[in-house]
Amino acid sequence: MKAMILAAGLGTRLRPLTDTRPKALVEIAGRTLLEITLTRLRAFGITEVIINVHHFADLVIDYLKSNKNFGMRIEISREEVLLDTGGGLKKAAWFFLEDPTHLDEPFLLHNVDVLSTIDFARMLQFHKENHALATLAVQARETSRPLLFDNHLQLRGRGVALNQDPELVSNNPAGAPRQGTASAVPKNEKNSGASAPEVPLQSLAFSGIHMISPRLLPMLTEEGIFSIIPAYLRLAAQGQNILAFRADTYYWRDLGRPADLTQATEDMKKGPLKQ
Repeated sequence: MKAMILAAGLGTRLRPLTDTRPKALVEIAGRTLLEITLTRLRAFGITEVIINVHHFADLVIDYLKSNKNFGMRIEISREEVLLDTGGGLKKAAWFFLEDPTHLDEPFLLHNVDVLSTIDFARMLQFHKENHALATLAVQARETSRPLLFDNHLQLRGRGVALNQDPELVSNNPAGAPRQGTASAVPKNEKNSGASAPEVPLQSLAFSGIHMISPRLLPMLTEEGIFSIIPAYLRLAAQGQNILAFRADTYYWRDLGRPADLTQATEDMKKGPLKQ
């Protein structure tokens, strides 16, 4: 199985730590974020990884060489201009399409600056059993950028700014998000059309961890710099299976601020990540 680590960002929230290094090489408990992520992937059985780089890219490359790629096959996707999550994945798509005998094998997309105990094996099983195009690990927690899912865990929209209607994608075959209330009409053979009862949507926080089927890659028609989330919304509106994997019972922490690094260090010493 393969994976991609998103590590190209500037890490502006981690300044001044990222004034002299990329966020991938910021340390907690004496280990870099990149090492921690690679170790997690390797423990799951992933042996081939591509990493996108931009900010202090050469430091990442040298670090990997000095550590003999941690015993893995690691490719680098260098971005001269930051391409965001969607653009970065599209640039690296060749890595997941190079072997025609493995085009049905899902891959993992993982932010370098998140720490979790999310069970990748259960997430992969969920992804396969539900024939998902993409599966997003989510939790019920506070977030400024919630995603909206129906009671079948299908992506139906996303929250937007305060006092504005959310962007919804249900029952919109043209593929463009529309404005509406936080409810959706479930699609099935027995109950369809405008008269069908609406169901409330679940507002959930995305974790920065995705399980993706390679068949999604040719569907990324966006070009240049773009986020993956609007692409997911577009595909969900077209009827594609973009699902939520509920990860509420697992530890998860964003490592975007110095205070988060401090707390994660404590967690690795005595908390849920104690080793």
